[in-house]
Amino acid sequence: MLLAGKKGIIFGALDNNSIAWKIAERAHQEGASIVLSNAPVALRMGTINQLAEKCNAPVIGADATNMEDLENLVRKAMEHFGGGFDFVLHSIGMSPNVRKKRDYTNLNYAYLTQTLDISAISLHKILQTCYQLDAINEWGSVVGLSYIAAQRTFPGYGDMADAKAALESIARSFGYHYGIKNKVRVNTISQSPTATTAGTGIKGFDDFFDYAQKMSPLGNASADACADYCISLFSDLTRMVTMQNLFHDGGFSNMGLSPLFLDK
Repeated sequence: MLLAGKKGIIFGALDNNSIAWKIAERAHQEGASIVLSNAPVALRMGTINQLAEKCNAPVIGADATNMEDLENLVRKAMEHFGGGFDFVLHSIGMSPNVRKKRDYTNLNYAYLTQTLDISAISLHKILQTCYQLDAINEWGSVVGLSYIAAQRTFPGYGDMADAKAALESIARSFGYHYGIKNKVRVNTISQSPTATTAGTGIKGFDDFFDYAQKMSPLGNASADACADYCISLFSDLTRMVTMQNLFHDGGFSNMGLSPLFLDK
């Protein structure tokens, strides 16, 4: 019961392949009370009501790029909880360029703006809304899901790499201000390639998943393992961890070459 008595908002659960879905389940198992949120279109497409019933959680739709939606969500969540909350998960990412298979050297810039707004700037908007409404309790925790393409080049990841780099920068910058204000910590987790609905839409995903599996001494970290890691960051056991990008990838991020790829 690592999260007994804690309350939080989880953004991004779409279906049972979503990392956010797994995190919501684990948070509920560990004693937390949660509110689920996603964009209205995702609520129509997904099966989030099944998760809500399982976790005894209300669903409050919000476009995470829309400040009015976010203010409404945060205020309603505070009403539901009877005050502030203790953690937030940002598991939001989408690239129209990637979906439409546009090469990185031939981006549609209107799509790029959408990618950045949805996948990165939304974290700033969520944090700013919570900051101004004094919504996150002292020693609270915010976690955003990232990927190593923020630091290294993975051509098939397209403009999502730029978005993840921005996401990590926002976490560091806002982590300073929220830490000073209310001891709230803000981190990102750089997760292994994971077979989510979004992940499998990336060009060459299956080949890269197998590559990362061989490169990582521990193998790829699963969605369930990521959920466990997030729970530790929401808990009081990690109170002094903030402004970090934490690699949760079975060791992939520190590998140069694996003997598995050498001819013998």
